[in-house]
Amino acid sequence: MANLTLKQLRYFEALTRHGRFRLAADACAISQPALSMQIRELEDQLGNDLFERTARDAKLTAFGEIFAHRVREILRAVDELGELARAARNPFLARLRIGIIPTVAPYLLPVVINELNRTFEGIQIDVRETQTARLIQELAQGELDMAIVALPVSEPSLTEFKLFDEDFVLVRRHEDAGKPVPERDALREMRLLLLEEGHCFREQALSFCRIGSARPREIMEGSSLSTLVQMVGAGIGITLIPEMAVPVETRSAQVSIARFPAPSPSRTIGMIWRNATPLVRQLRQIADVIHACTAPMRERA
Repeated sequence: MANLTLKQLRYFEALTRHGRFRLAADACAISQPALSMQIRELEDQLGNDLFERTARDAKLTAFGEIFAHRVREILRAVDELGELARAARNPFLARLRIGIIPTVAPYLLPVVINELNRTFEGIQIDVRETQTARLIQELAQGELDMAIVALPVSEPSLTEFKLFDEDFVLVRRHEDAGKPVPERDALREMRLLLLEEGHCFREQALSFCRIGSARPREIMEGSSLSTLVQMVGAGIGITLIPEMAVPVETRSAQVSIARFPAPSPSRTIGMIWRNATPLVRQLRQIADVIHACTAPMRERA
């Protein structure tokens, strides 16, 4: 069998991840015909089909599933060699690839980035905002150095570093200010506005309200916390948001904020990175800086 190339493996991994030739080609910054040719050459070298092709999609064959698992291991190892070189060349990171969940990013990123730029002059910070499951996948694939998420993620391959705890608050119409805060069981009978599926904050809110599979008429969904708060201001329902979001999201909305009695709903925010990364020392320095600049949030809790 002819030697396989890293370029072919990366193209294969991109097609596996995106499931469509056009999307994978865009991600690899090459033309779709060029990507298709590379995948076909890879299959010819292996003597097996890797994908079942349709007019729009590319689905892994049984052999392709096995091959994909080994390719991810190979690419992860190659990326870790690159990280080892980065760690040896520089006493500190020249570039930090950081992921963050959407219910934290708008409120924490300005503080974090300003402090990192102030502490580590010349550092380049690349930010990726997406949901936790995607961040964990990109960490595992070596596409990110670290991520800020809600803990725990309970992945044995990842190190977790706690930053702070924060409470959730109830957002109601402006006219409801001063009214008693409903018991959690009573929230199930109200029109509850939640984030779309896939957001961990949605699951935390459902858990607090003791809602498993709610009826569609009881729950409405939004794509962001800002959308939910504006919907509350329009009189559509109620919602829960994290404490850190209050100053930003309530500035332009006619809503009132109420805090739950103890034990109030809350979440833990922290950092995660791969156990095997050669950048552990640098990432712990990053973690210490972020931990220090989030001290006001710990004091508020």
